[in-house]
Amino acid sequence: MKSLKENRAASFAAVLLVYIIATVVGVAVYRELALTWWLSLLIADVAATVATFIFSVIFKNASVYDPYWSVQPPVILVAFAVGKDLTTLGVLLIAAVSFWAVRLTANWAYTFHDLLHQDWRYTMLREKTGAFYPIINFVGIHMVPTLVVYGCVLPAVYAVREGLNANIASVLFVCVSLGAAVMQGIADIQMHKFRKNKKGKFIRAGLWKYSRHPNYLGEILMWWGVALSVISASPSTWYFAAGAVANTVLFLAVSIPMADARQSRKEGFAEYKKQTRMLLPIKKGVLQENTDKYGNVVAERKK
Repeated sequence: MKSLKENRAASFAAVLLVYIIATVVGVAVYRELALTWWLSLLIADVAATVATFIFSVIFKNASVYDPYWSVQPPVILVAFAVGKDLTTLGVLLIAAVSFWAVRLTANWAYTFHDLLHQDWRYTMLREKTGAFYPIINFVGIHMVPTLVVYGCVLPAVYAVREGLNANIASVLFVCVSLGAAVMQGIADIQMHKFRKNKKGKFIRAGLWKYSRHPNYLGEILMWWGVALSVISASPSTWYFAAGAVANTVLFLAVSIPMADARQSRKEGFAEYKKQTRMLLPIKKGVLQENTDKYGNVVAERKK
């Protein structure tokens, strides 16, 4: 097992096999159920997550679940699109979600070392929760994200299944989603470059000069764009905003605080936090900074 886990190619193959099995489990469960489509999908999604969780326990690495966030939505959408006469809105949503998924999965693959490496957040949770970690692992690391992304992709599934027609507003909101995915990609590239060059303690170049978490901002905007595009096409489905709301809460209440807590260990974080907004760019009338080509503060001024 150790030799497999420390080999990057073998680890990739193992993760791929896990997701093939999880997909088969999900599809099989969905086909066996004779319930409302959204409930059958929910149960199938949970079953696929349980399968993934079992393998994360076998490999003793919760990061086996990491690609699930980006793999789940396009698989579900494509499954519901098969055999359908897609409308323009359906095509646009599948394209936007697929673009987002390919980019995010590619970023995961780029940063994936092997099955010996686990996301620092999971390791921290294991150290803090001790004997309760198996529960935290199943509920917090696996099931909660699955349910959140399920809620996020549900509006797009509904649009594809019901054949909703696009209008100007829905097209504009799909464009917001595409723009958000592009922003995430740019932010990730800038972060990879920063980590490679390692100039300064905090990244203060590009999008990261204006936001401490532009990648998270992109993720939030991505799913608001999807939800609002569907609601614009069918206003009576306003409840589909629930997924985007849950996703926003997840980042504001969990992901961002955890990331900031880790960064706070570095000297100068308090000043950096004061100078750089959490998500949105700095507004006029607050502290701003000038930086050199490496992102280091060279002067400060107030407008």
